[in-house]
Amino acid sequence: MNISANDVVQFSLVQIDEYGPWTVTPEPRRETDLQSLQADLYADFADFVGERDGYAFYGRFDNMFAVTNGVEPATHARFQRRVANRYPVTVSVGVGRAPTPVAALGLATEQLQAAGSAQDADRREILASASADGAESAAETVTIAHFDVVDATGSLTDSRNAVDANLAVRRAVLELATHLRERYDSVAHFVGGDNVIAACPDLDAAAFDATVDHVREETGVELQVGIGRGATAHEAGDDAKHALEVCRETGARVQGVDALPADD
Repeated sequence: MNISANDVVQFSLVQIDEYGPWTVTPEPRRETDLQSLQADLYADFADFVGERDGYAFYGRFDNMFAVTNGVEPATHARFQRRVANRYPVTVSVGVGRAPTPVAALGLATEQLQAAGSAQDADRREILASASADGAESAAETVTIAHFDVVDATGSLTDSRNAVDANLAVRRAVLELATHLRERYDSVAHFVGGDNVIAACPDLDAAAFDATVDHVREETGVELQVGIGRGATAHEAGDDAKHALEVCRETGARVQGVDALPADD
């Protein structure tokens, strides 16, 4: 995998402070109330990030993350204030910049881990950031890959039990996310329906072809993918969505990487 010296992605990691103890104090809270709080918090996070041309992912809900190229680390304090004003919990935020998505999210994670456990009562509203060597001044570029299942409606929604359709998609998502993380240092996440969005390094068409083949061989699910590249997640993601539409119209499995530099 050939990484350009100018490829720098920024990830932000949000953790709810002392969430585990709060959910059972003074007694265990209703599960539906917790789910509602998590959903509302994620919606606010997605709005905050989206307003700044980023992409948010719900993670495990008490842990959420986003591609935030173009957003100054200090700007995240506004989201922390919003949460403190609207919710019975607070959040800490770690920000990392690095040549690959996994490395960037790893740096963001390390910032919060260094500040204390997520369940420490005295770790509140931490905001910390770090950059890999050379990443502080490097130009920010993001590659976004938007995957979905070929003919998901016909092959799954309209022909299989909803339980089985859900399991088939989840198996494919897990295989895809694991392969992209282990082989290409990418971060992929399910975003609903049969869609997965991945933040990737600058990969060529052969890498995406190999990924689609791998998922089909391991799970029997056929994927197609549109790829885009830009200064922000929104810019890259918009190109990826248009490229995916070309896949749907033409039957191509990989679209949108012709203008990307190929690996040596």
